[in-house]
Amino acid sequence: MMKRCSRLLASLMPLLVVPCAQSKEGNATPIRVAIVKMPYVGERNVPDVSRGPDYLEQGGILKLLEDHGVQTKQISTVALTADEEKAYGSWNHLALASGDLAKLVSEGRRSGYLPVGLLANCNGILGMLSGLQHSGPTARPLRVAMVFIDAHGDFNTPETTLSGMLGGMPVAIAAGQCLTRMRIKAGLEPAVPTRHIVEMCVRDTDPLEQELLDRSDIQQLTLEDVRTRSANLHREMKRLSETTDVIYIHIDMDALDPREVPGHPLAVPGGPTSIELAAALTEMFKYEKVAALGVASTPFDDRDKAGVSRQAAYNLILGAVKGVQQRRNE
Repeated sequence: MMKRCSRLLASLMPLLVVPCAQSKEGNATPIRVAIVKMPYVGERNVPDVSRGPDYLEQGGILKLLEDHGVQTKQISTVALTADEEKAYGSWNHLALASGDLAKLVSEGRRSGYLPVGLLANCNGILGMLSGLQHSGPTARPLRVAMVFIDAHGDFNTPETTLSGMLGGMPVAIAAGQCLTRMRIKAGLEPAVPTRHIVEMCVRDTDPLEQELLDRSDIQQLTLEDVRTRSANLHREMKRLSETTDVIYIHIDMDALDPREVPGHPLAVPGGPTSIELAAALTEMFKYEKVAALGVASTPFDDRDKAGVSRQAAYNLILGAVKGVQQRRNE
């Protein structure tokens, strides 16, 4: 197993080269990236925080970005206060932490940075979306859209879920379908209309969850749309750009080919490689209103002994950065 993972890692080592953007005077004008770690999980009967975000940082993500011409700042980490830690309930902790994440995302965007969230799991979308929603020049909430890239729809509610996992509900929560108090405590108000959500690579849903998706206005893009960077992909990006103020791109690592996330407990066959998805991200981040990236659920430590998953996550981040660079050069 280790030899196979090592060979796969070696095949993925050539990173996407991101050239530095040039100003009219020929001076380098690197994009600015603010990395935020969100370790809070929100699931019951598991540790409150995950080491996944730390694992991505410890692999040298800042140096990697700087080597590709990106200006970075000290990484921020969401941490509850002593009083918040005393508050009861894992879901409550997640909502409080999401509000703190939102402040960091909002501050980063207002300061001219591209926020990149290293997220414990997909529950981090609440803070990422809230931060973008409240990152405008006035108190008026911005119209925020989301492209959600995952093997799962994450559109369950407490009434439809078969597993009871909160991690299967965040898109439904963000869209105002359930757990309203959690969403509001995270600062995401109003909810995101389903017509402002696009899902990609979804291939594993619960029966009642699929019924909810079918009745919603969420648009679905396929693996083929990713691999070909299709007209469908660009049509949806243009639609979101025309109807909203700011767009968030979110990736659960289980969206990928399982060979690149060998330690992921929820991997599903039929996903793209990180190189294929990174190329699609480059196309998506060329759109001016795309303003943040989140990478969630990266296997870590013993689950990623050969570093395959961490390398895949880095490929995705660099693909997004490349899109912003090309946006500036066009």
